[in-house]
Amino acid sequence: MIMARAMGGLLVLCAMVSACSDGSESQTEQVAPATKPAAIAASDVTTLDGTAIASFTGNAENGKAVFAQCRACHATDAGVNMSGPSLHNIIGRMSGTVPGYNYSAANAGAKFVWTKEKLFQHLEKPQRVIPGTKMMFSGIQDAQKRADVIAYLETPS
Repeated sequence: MIMARAMGGLLVLCAMVSACSDGSESQTEQVAPATKPAAIAASDVTTLDGTAIASFTGNAENGKAVFAQCRACHATDAGVNMSGPSLHNIIGRMSGTVPGYNYSAANAGAKFVWTKEKLFQHLEKPQRVIPGTKMMFSGIQDAQKRADVIAYLETPS
């Protein structure tokens, strides 16, 4: 008796599903494979919030405090790589070139010079500037804080 009820319920369920069908063979939707966003051109330093570093005066002391969140992965000492590369003398350095650091393919292939403007853009949303980076940091939304971190990185102490 229980088996008959189970079979009856299964037949009702099948009927309901087929009533919802458009008669096509497959009910699975075709989904396009996700594409990795294109990297921003090396010369492009536009930010999502429309700000530019030239509009800010960075404060290194404040930047040191903001950089505390970066210290989990980065050092400012030369030759000290952690889960992220050393940021010693980052301004003016070619991306993906710190000796002894194992960069992601995306970062190693980025091929731009870290200017203050590019770093300002990158700190806002790293994955936008280098799609596919292994850096998991979501960014610093406050433009003044980004300018402060850059001021600190220019002369960390």
